[in-house]
Amino acid sequence: MPARTILASTTLLVLTTLPAMAVTPIRCSHQLPPQHEVAKVIERWAAEVETLSEGDLDVQLFGANALAKPEENIPSVAKGSFECAFSVNFQWGKTLPAMNVTLRPYAFSDPEIWRNWPDSEPAAYLEGLMEEKRLKNIAWLFQTRMSVFTSKGKPLTAPTDFRGIKIRGLNPAFDTGLTAMGAATSSMPGSEVYQALSTGVIDAALTDVAAAYARKYYEVQDHMTVTPIISVFFNGYMNQRFYEGLTDAQRAALDEAGRKAAVWAVEEGLAAEEAAPGLLEAEGVTLHVATAEENEALRAVMQPAFDQAFIKEGGESVTELLKLVDGMVQ
Repeated sequence: MPARTILASTTLLVLTTLPAMAVTPIRCSHQLPPQHEVAKVIERWAAEVETLSEGDLDVQLFGANALAKPEENIPSVAKGSFECAFSVNFQWGKTLPAMNVTLRPYAFSDPEIWRNWPDSEPAAYLEGLMEEKRLKNIAWLFQTRMSVFTSKGKPLTAPTDFRGIKIRGLNPAFDTGLTAMGAATSSMPGSEVYQALSTGVIDAALTDVAAAYARKYYEVQDHMTVTPIISVFFNGYMNQRFYEGLTDAQRAALDEAGRKAAVWAVEEGLAAEEAAPGLLEAEGVTLHVATAEENEALRAVMQPAFDQAFIKEGGESVTELLKLVDGMVQ
């Protein structure tokens, strides 16, 4: 046998017996249905992580509560049950009350705040608080600055319209603003709201404009009032120990993908905000865009109640965060 043939055969044998390069799987949970605009951003983020890591990271997404319930994501990632999750900010609850700062009624309606958020002092402060919980933030995904109060029979436009209304709440601090107007709140994940509205468990809901369409609330609610009451974000986070165990290149891929995803989320959120009202009206919804006077009337009742409850709930960390936020929005 010629020498070159022996060499080729030996090389082939070595190549076929060498183990394949190990790929690191990342199981990542979230609650969103696939048609939601943030779910699409998360899909894009996952693909970007794999591209930037040159296939070293394999992001396995489990949306629509397939891996865990929304309230289980944060403690499960902290314990290492799975590596990654995305949660909407008000789901941090007692674990990290400061994450709810953007639920302060009528305080975060400027989209420029979100474009600047990932590199801001408030974001860095929150990331430090997350690391104290054994969690590493990997993405800030702006969802919306515009919400809708959904209802049946008549719109909710003034504080007096909320008296006696059973409405889906968001979290204890925000809900104090609703109860200050006379509403009764009920906490539940977004995936359960449609059924609750259809069966009369609740009379009304608060959600972002795009989600009202994506979750087909128009099938069970015929009036919606558009108002810039809160800003909502999903943030991606990872088990801190797992993150620290990755290579420098893998961490760099996650960091870059997170920055890109933050930009995509703002673009998608604003596009959905612009398109969704027309889609809702096409489904027969009577849509009312709140006037400046109507927004101010709601703010005057809700914001003081929120501030008092938020500071009581979050203590020193919230007080410090509000100072940083005040510096950012001025």
